[in-house]
Amino acid sequence: MLPCRVRLPPPAAAAARSVVTAVSLSHTEVGSGGARPPLVLLHGLFGSRNNLQSVANALVRRGCGRVLTPDARNHGCSPHSPVMSYEAMSLDVQHLLHRLRIPQCILLGHSMGGRTAMTLALQRPDLVERLISVDISPVSSAPVSEFSDYITAMKAVKIPDGVSRSAARQLADEQLRPVVQLPQIRQYLLTNLVDVQGRYVWRMNLEAISNHLADIMNFPVFHKPYPGPALFLGGSMSPYISSKDYPEIRRLFPKADVQYIEGAGHIVHQDKFEEFITAVLNFLPPP
Repeated sequence: MLPCRVRLPPPAAAAARSVVTAVSLSHTEVGSGGARPPLVLLHGLFGSRNNLQSVANALVRRGCGRVLTPDARNHGCSPHSPVMSYEAMSLDVQHLLHRLRIPQCILLGHSMGGRTAMTLALQRPDLVERLISVDISPVSSAPVSEFSDYITAMKAVKIPDGVSRSAARQLADEQLRPVVQLPQIRQYLLTNLVDVQGRYVWRMNLEAISNHLADIMNFPVFHKPYPGPALFLGGSMSPYISSKDYPEIRRLFPKADVQYIEGAGHIVHQDKFEEFITAVLNFLPPP
């Protein structure tokens, strides 16, 4: 995991004065050149760019070209902000593309990143050659989500100062277990536990995420569809893309294809890595 400075959330008073402006996203980049537009990988709510780095490396090894993996605002090494919405996160990615002089990209987003990708495609279709939304749809996921419970459990974790990293992770894992029962989900959350001068804190801005969780669980209203190719790639064991979502998917993404990877849960790329990589490569335009 790359070192980065952890920036703690601003005070509540600052949130009231905030307007939606882009933040400068921290990102990594692998590969180069290629005839395809660059591929931008957007992580999920409790993730960071590190969670998708193995995906980026595998895609580059198989001829994908240039792949970027940014940290979303309030995640990883990117700045914290009291504003947390899909419109804001879309603006952040637009700012990154402009900064890197990328006129058009392919977007792949998991969960929250998938909705950010959808928002950007619907707002600025000229910037998005095609998109892949991994285990998320443009329909509210509040009825099936346990994210609120996860945030409450993470906020309640207490770790003594000065303990080793392994001991801190073990203590946090034990405290999360009653609420977050799946070991792979706990390990995913624990990637956000970092040491700041001998004190372990969550690298994510949990306060901003908690304050805007209702927005994150829903999707903005759009009326004009995205005209490009889209793939909605779900896990067969996950509830986040269901048949009841198909009408809204078709309305906003008329060229969408919906596929499921057998035996995968919500973190599709972790549960079925090879099958995931193959599905992504099969959807990319020919070089």
